[in-house]
Amino acid sequence: MTGETLPPPRAGFVVSKAVGGAVVRTAVKRKLRHLVRDRLALLPPGSLVVVRALPGSGDADHAQLARDLDAALERLLGGGAR
Repeated sequence: MTGETLPPPRAGFVVSKAVGGAVVRTAVKRKLRHLVRDRLALLPPGSLVVVRALPGSGDADHAQLARDLDAALERLLGGGAR
């Protein structure tokens, strides 16, 4: 397997109906997608990450989602995130 390169990191999103109606879920998913795009470089190549929005995500603003995502990535990466 020498010479093979790993694919870039990827992220998937789970936003259930507990977050809110379709409009709220779509807005949360768009915010999370934007936030994760800026942070993908922190993940090792070949990483697959699933971001699950909790029910309170529908009421959270962009800054709160960013703080929560950064905290989760820090736990995931062992303190190596922003």
